[in-house]
Amino acid sequence: MKSVPGVGDVLVHTLLGDLPELGTLNNKQIAALTGVAPMNRDSGKLRGKRRIRGGRSTVRVVLYMATVSATQCNPVIKAHYRKLVAQGKHKKVALTACMRKMVTILNAMVRDGEVWAA
Repeated sequence: MKSVPGVGDVLVHTLLGDLPELGTLNNKQIAALTGVAPMNRDSGKLRGKRRIRGGRSTVRVVLYMATVSATQCNPVIKAHYRKLVAQGKHKKVALTACMRKMVTILNAMVRDGEVWAA
């Protein structure tokens, strides 16, 4: 994980310490466990807004800062962020989507024993 642009030592140590399930769960499960999966607030005919909530806040806070950095220097995350903003998404929403993308990429890398190759 150290060779991924935009992923620093703090994120690596936080993921290793606070998210030992990384690499063993599928993308939906790891996003929900991290707290970046959208949760709906529906009741009957009412369709509420989707918001992120729950999960491990320590991981989410560190992942947020790593994603802010990755939108500047990681080519994959940067392109995804710019595409979402160009589609008219709010910047915070686009950043949250990038957080989810980053955690799913890291999950797949750990699961498959791969290194970053862009």
